[in-house]
Amino acid sequence: MKKILATLMLIMIGSGCSTDIAVDADGQEIYSALCTRCHSSDLSGGVGPALGAGSDVTNQPDTYLTQTITSGLGRMPAFRSTLTAEQVQRVVDFLRTNQAGT
Repeated sequence: MKKILATLMLIMIGSGCSTDIAVDADGQEIYSALCTRCHSSDLSGGVGPALGAGSDVTNQPDTYLTQTITSGLGRMPAFRSTLTAEQVQRVVDFLRTNQAGT
């Protein structure tokens, strides 16, 4: 049973990584395509932690978010082969804007 659950989890995570992202996609578009499965569309969390206002992530520096998106952390996959540095920055900017409530 554990193997089945682990396999399903990997499929879910892998399917989140296979989306083609437009080079000029904004942070919200990228987040919607790659992050909502685990962090939810309103950044409230789910499989992954909450990322919105009041979450623990708001106290982390941008470099932490950039590193986590790029290299992965725990069950979160790395997106270094999926996203450019500019796209990662757009996601970080999107998160910060939403954390501030603006």
